[in-house]
Amino acid sequence: MRIFVTGATGVIGRRVVPRLVTAGHEVTAVGRTPEKRQRLVELGATAADVDLFDPRALRRSIPGHDVVINLATKIPPSSRAFLPGAWRENDQIRRIASHNLVEAALATGVQRFVQESFAPIYRDSGEVWIDERTAVKAVRYNAGVLEAEAATERFTRAGRTGVVLRFALFYGPDSGYTIDTIRSVRKGWAPVFGAPSAFLSSISHDDAATAVVAALRLRAGIYNVVDDEPVRRREFFDSLAAALRVAPPKFPPVWVAKLAGSLGETLSRSLRISNRKLKSESDWRPATPSVRQGWSALVRQVEGT
Repeated sequence: MRIFVTGATGVIGRRVVPRLVTAGHEVTAVGRTPEKRQRLVELGATAADVDLFDPRALRRSIPGHDVVINLATKIPPSSRAFLPGAWRENDQIRRIASHNLVEAALATGVQRFVQESFAPIYRDSGEVWIDERTAVKAVRYNAGVLEAEAATERFTRAGRTGVVLRFALFYGPDSGYTIDTIRSVRKGWAPVFGAPSAFLSSISHDDAATAVVAALRLRAGIYNVVDDEPVRRREFFDSLAAALRVAPPKFPPVWVAKLAGSLGETLSRSLRISNRKLKSESDWRPATPSVRQGWSALVRQVEGT
């Protein structure tokens, strides 16, 4: 197939592109700087410089492709995540760029549209397992997620195949958030909101990338992309501390989440998310079933051992 990929140089995109190329697909990948486009060419893709906020440019670039995979995001670094306006650009990408891509795809004969989404929009569910039918509760900083999902649903209603992938918390050796988390745990603190007994669902970068590839064969709909074993926050950070060979970290008081507004409220939810639907409708399986195994391998990569 001919596949058009946005967000191709992000932590998931740069894993997806070579997998698509290796599978024999012809990939056009968007890179906004000469350096990023050169890296995409080295991965085997045709690099394109396209403004996702320019509908006309997209309609010129997308014709001839069978699939659009939208992985475009602009996540602020952890040092800025709680500042006013930090998530504005990411929200605009969700609201406007996703809409523009769907409209261009519909106008140019694309048959499949894959949209990256965000699993922590689910409501706090305590001990209960969450599936794709569970109610969501977006807040101001991430409300654009629902608009991106609605655009994908509009693509499906037009008779095409729209697939939404709700990714859990990413972790990987090339993630700024992961590196910041490691630094914090080394200093004795868990950089997290919510009760230590609350559930946290995660997915490694590599497993997220293979889920994107699996989406080429999925039926239209929403799919959770999480590992097999959501863990409680205490176990999440204690297992990282064990991999780092340091003492278990301390947790901030639960009330601290209130100081962080809607972002703190979202990140303090207990989310025990199931991947059953994705596994039942594809051959996708996470290579790393839990952070219990994932942290050790990741720390070895980060430390270069």
